[in-house]
Amino acid sequence: MAIRNSLNGQFLRRSTVAGARFMSSSWFRSIEPAPKDPILGVTEAFLADQSPNKVNVGVGAYRDDNGKPVVLECVREAERRIAGGQFMEYLPIGGSIKMVEESLKLAYGENSDFIKDKRIAAVQALSGTGACRLFAAFQQRFHPNSRIYIPVPTWVNHHNIWRDAGVPMKTFRYYHPESKGLDFAGLMDDMKNAPDGSFFLLHACAHNPTGVDPSEEQWREISSMIKAKGHFPFLDMAYQGFASGDPERDVKAIRIFLEDGHLIGLAQSYAKNMGLYGQRVGCLSVLCEDEKQAVIVKSQLQLIARPMYSNPPLHGALIVSTVLGDPELKKLWLNEVKVMADRIIGMRTTLRENLEKRNSPLPWQHITNQIGMFCYSGLTPEQVDVMTNKFHIYMTRNGRISMAGLNTGNVGYVADAIHEVTKSS
Repeated sequence: MAIRNSLNGQFLRRSTVAGARFMSSSWFRSIEPAPKDPILGVTEAFLADQSPNKVNVGVGAYRDDNGKPVVLECVREAERRIAGGQFMEYLPIGGSIKMVEESLKLAYGENSDFIKDKRIAAVQALSGTGACRLFAAFQQRFHPNSRIYIPVPTWVNHHNIWRDAGVPMKTFRYYHPESKGLDFAGLMDDMKNAPDGSFFLLHACAHNPTGVDPSEEQWREISSMIKAKGHFPFLDMAYQGFASGDPERDVKAIRIFLEDGHLIGLAQSYAKNMGLYGQRVGCLSVLCEDEKQAVIVKSQLQLIARPMYSNPPLHGALIVSTVLGDPELKKLWLNEVKVMADRIIGMRTTLRENLEKRNSPLPWQHITNQIGMFCYSGLTPEQVDVMTNKFHIYMTRNGRISMAGLNTGNVGYVADAIHEVTKSS
């Protein structure tokens, strides 16, 4: 009996070990590779290309006229001031109070009554992506039966953000391929036909990827339609100051919604307009009915943020609050952001002129009609493939060109390539 029990015990131990080995080696066997990000994959392909003529107009980051990344002088000075002068303690869940205060003034106005009346629930977020993701989770938790209406096209990550938050998505018409401008009639029709009380995602300025923005009068009509239908506008503002060179001009759409009495959600990012791409610093704000409601909403935003990332990073918030909180540094920032915007606007003009000089059979005025970092060129996916395979010019297959990737040294070559692939169109 003792021998039999001993053998049974050895068998059970061996079976358990064998089962554990099987399970440990099979936990992840069924997982398929994730598809490559369509934007980041462009950069990977560009880096692997050995051609001396290669050009990357897919990257969504500013470059100077020598094709080099830029650190703003206001940022360098802010870093000098904060170096060694701050503890590295955790920020609160809601982030830097000073950074949030400065962000609200930048978006809602220096003397905004909404700020004075404490009607805005706001937290520091992990750049614009994090602000959108936090709001998407908030929407799903408190309006679980609602949908988010997303423009066609939009920044590709918008779909990922609301999908992963479990929010059902619908789309609305935005871009008009034939005119390479705004499909305003389609947009208004889709807003009108959406169920009352829907959520609509809007780009506050410099629409990504098209560079097509509504006019001021069109924004007023959009605001009126949203109010009539009881929709909730959520505005993603990644380019304040970077679009036109004037932060006040770029925030006009938001001010129109505020004037018309909307409650709004707003995502802000300092990646582009301060060049803080890797610092991941932004702000999420929600305008509420009163101070009491704002306190409640902020508490819920913090509750959602806690298991996501506990609290946001410190360094980028210190840079932003230092720059915006100091009159001289803010003045310097305003000058520098205008320099960046003006260079991109200049590249639009230069690219269009180069194409027209080559007697292109196509009209190219949309290049200068659009605004911001990106130009929706009108190139087809097949034409983009030729641009890449024959001319070593890299961009996303929807034809989006990052104007920041152009400079006086390569814009003629890019124009030659575009003319070559489109002259028979």
